[in-house]
Amino acid sequence: MNMQTIKASVVKFAKDEDGLTIVEYAVAGGLITAAVAVAFTDLGAVVHTQITALCNAVGVTGATCG
Repeated sequence: MNMQTIKASVVKFAKDEDGLTIVEYAVAGGLITAAVAVAFTDLGAVVHTQITALCNAVGVTGATCG
């Protein structure tokens, strides 16, 4: 490979936007995954609180509740 070929390859790679698009999708996917994980964690805490309140209202205690 000569210097002209290497330079042309580097310029072509720098102008190629497909790699950048893939990185953008990967970052967006990571952010969405993190947001879903936080939402389900919060939802789980709310559901646990509600089930515990329901068990207390019914009078169930111990390992069978929550």
